[in-house]
Parts: sequence; C-alpha cells; structure tokens
Amino acid sequence: MQNNLKPYWPIGTVYGALLNFKREWNLRAPQMPEAPYKGAPKAPVLFIKTANTFTASGNTIVIPSNVAEVDVGANLAWVFGANANVVACVLVNDVSIPHESYYRPPVKFKCVDGFLGVGAQAKSVAEVQTDAVVLTVKVNGQTVQSVNYADTVRASQKLLADISEFMTFQEGDVLLLGSDCLPDGKRPRAKVGDVVEISAPGFESLVNQFVGAAA
Repeated sequence: MQNNLKPYWPIGTVYGALLNFKREWNLRAPQMPEAPYKGAPKAPVLFIKTANTFTASGNTIVIPSNVAEVDVGANLAWVFGANANVVACVLVNDVSIPHESYYRPPVKFKCVDGFLGVGAQAKSVAEVQTDAVVLTVKVNGQTVQSVNYADTVRASQKLLADISEFMTFQEGDVLLLGSDCLPDGKRPRAKVGDVVEISAPGFESLVNQFVGAAA
C-alpha cells in the first residue's frame, strides 16, 4: 500500500470529541446522573480548539507559570474536504490544564496559546483503518500510554453520523476522534522540560517539548 503523507497545517475549525472511550465513559458513569444534566449524554460531547492553540511538531509548547503539569491528549484526527467528506488523518496532542469538568471543559483550560500539537504530515484516509489505529504515547522516551481506537464508545463513522445530525463540517475542518484516559481516570501528564512523542504505524511522529513561560 502506498504511504501517501502530505505536509499539513489546520485551516478550518478544530473540533474535539469528549467521552468517546469506553474506559473513561465507564469511570465517569456514576457521576452522570448528578446535576446539572442528570443523565448520560445522548449525543456526542464536543469542544473546540481555537487557532491560537496550534503548535507544529518539533516546536515547543509553553506551560503557564502558574501550572505545574498539563494533560497529554493523544488523538487521531480526521480532516474534511469538500462536501463534508473525510480526506485525511493526522496525529494531534490535545493539551489541557487538568480539570474535573467533563461535560464542558472551561475554555481557559483547553484553549491556552499553543495547546494543540499538530502532526507535520497528514495521511490519506483511504490508507488508514481508523478504528484499528493504535497510538503510542511516550514522555522522555518512556511509553506511558497506548490508545486503541477499537475501544471507542462510538466508532468513527458512528461518531461522524451522530455529529452530522446537528452540524455540517466545512472543507478544512478537523475532528479529533477522542483521547483515552489511564486506568485511574487521568491522562498522561507533562511538565516543563518533558518531551512528548505521539506515534502510530504509517505516520510521522508528533513531537513537542514543554517549556516554561518567560519570566
């Protein structure tokens, strides 16, 4: 099979899907009957990563001075072409300040400057079995997580179909298919000085080093 990798940079709106892995869903299920929603989500729970968050692979990501660690959110993302068709896949790192809210994560925790690592190259979706992709997450060369897209609540096409019931993707838009948590419900953490690498077979690795804010 041809390995069709092309240089990539986001040009549309970047959406992310929350609670799309079975482990996190099951860990959060006991809280779902509580206020404010008093029940499990019936549709996909989405958030947006704004353009100020985009950081190219190989570049540094700044951790604010009042934050000790950040969450690493390894994602496989779909890139949309004309007529809302998925045309490519790319690796991304949905960096966040750790937070407890899983329904509506505050923008100030998700959309900090630089908080989306973006793979340098996208791969044609025709060459990717999306629901079989396994991401490997390393921090300073040590494997800390494996993210298997066979373990999602909504497989990729089901996720797309459910989202498409209430919104239409435009050319250039991006959909993060979800990041998994660790057995304790948290995500891998990174601190100043750490190097995070996200990889998957057939993709160029996404690598970013985390640095402290300038004094």
